[in-house]
Amino acid sequence: MAGADLLPEPLSEAHCERLVVGLGNPGSEYLGTRHNVGFDVVDRLVAERQGSYGGLCRAEIAVVPWPPAAEAGTAGEGPVRTVALAKPQTYMNRSGFSVRCLVEEIGLSAAQVLVVYDEVALPLGELRLRPKGSPGGHRGMESVVYNLRSSDIARLRLGVGSPPEGEDLSEFVLTRFEASEQVAAQRMVERAAECVTCWIDEGHGEAMNRFNGAPPD
Repeated sequence: MAGADLLPEPLSEAHCERLVVGLGNPGSEYLGTRHNVGFDVVDRLVAERQGSYGGLCRAEIAVVPWPPAAEAGTAGEGPVRTVALAKPQTYMNRSGFSVRCLVEEIGLSAAQVLVVYDEVALPLGELRLRPKGSPGGHRGMESVVYNLRSSDIARLRLGVGSPPEGEDLSEFVLTRFEASEQVAAQRMVERAAECVTCWIDEGHGEAMNRFNGAPPD
């Protein structure tokens, strides 16, 4: 996998201070589907930081330097310098196995992890960041909570809309966005990447205040 030689052995030598995990399904047949917006956000962050993916713990992972923003560092903490960005390749419902392995390999606590994924209970384009809580029926997040043995895991949910009446939910999330939804979906991914950056640089409170809810008109 391209960039694998960039990953330190052990990875803990990189002194990563945050792990951002996007949930989705591997394979070209799932590209652009609603269920894969978490992957899309991580891909955008990796591209913005000019990172390169390697392979670890059945995940694609990029370890990137994180130049601090001027206002970075909250609650007495210094700015974050290095971040791991990952996409588990275990398929959605088994994401937690990969996340647990990454957390152990990097040497982080659950409080240093942010999980990004789709949410059918939110309208298309809406974001919802929370520092902890229940999985809300999302199988990927259920797997993460189960494997980390904690619900104190930050999560950023991206609204992908709800299925039309009569359509099966499990089939709906595997559909691609309609042509009329493409602009809103792309903007949502962009805002989500901005939200992740804010969460890393300025913490939960500021990120929730700025990004939770529908996009500005």
